[in-house]
Amino acid sequence: MSEMISAWRLIFEICILWFVIYQIMLFFLGTRAIQVVRGIIILLIAFFLVQRLGLERIEWLLTKLFAISVIGILIIFQAEIRQGLARLGRHYLFSLPLREEELEHILREVAKAVDFLARQGIGALIALERDDSLKPYTESGVSIDGLISSDLLQNIFTPGSMLHDGGVVIQHGRITAAGCLFPLNEDPDISRVFGMRHRAAIGLSQETDSVVIVVSEERQDVSLAYEGRLSQGMKRDDLIVNVRQLMRLKKETKK
Repeated sequence: MSEMISAWRLIFEICILWFVIYQIMLFFLGTRAIQVVRGIIILLIAFFLVQRLGLERIEWLLTKLFAISVIGILIIFQAEIRQGLARLGRHYLFSLPLREEELEHILREVAKAVDFLARQGIGALIALERDDSLKPYTESGVSIDGLISSDLLQNIFTPGSMLHDGGVVIQHGRITAAGCLFPLNEDPDISRVFGMRHRAAIGLSQETDSVVIVVSEERQDVSLAYEGRLSQGMKRDDLIVNVRQLMRLKKETKK
């Protein structure tokens, strides 16, 4: 009986360890730290095999290597570790879906901001994350991690601002970064009336499942990009309805 309990305890511990490792991989997926995590896992497997085979000299070498690696990782990836701990404190590690009231707040503030920017002839580019991580693009911009508000978005895209020409990324119900660089669509068949922002919106929507909103300075209108398709001339109510529907697809997928 005791042997059976020990076996079940061992299986339970292994499942917990694999779950933790899997969540760590998801957490760092899309960042430059993912390569380091993979390297550490490979070293752990090698260390386990060396111990089982009784290769004492190689085991000693790997032990020293681990000790040095810990210090190096703490120094090189201090920014990622700090952001990760802050994210963990907000319970984002397990990628919880947005609550209905959070989604409505985002829609209301974003729609209000882009409506104002369009009427003023101020260009803007806003990406809302769904299932595909936008971390690689936030690393190209300036970290903000601020509450979503129309005033903040308007200030970010104010002409003359250092963040005006880049894109804003919204993740987990917050503005995580601004001044981000998005991949440009280089399809020659796209109309020349579309500028860099529209090509960036289309490009990002092709490489990820994000919902991208773009405001044109010249035409003073709002467009919505999703899966490489661009819908122009979106009115405020239409924008809210369409973005709500696309973001709810993420919510249903998570369920």
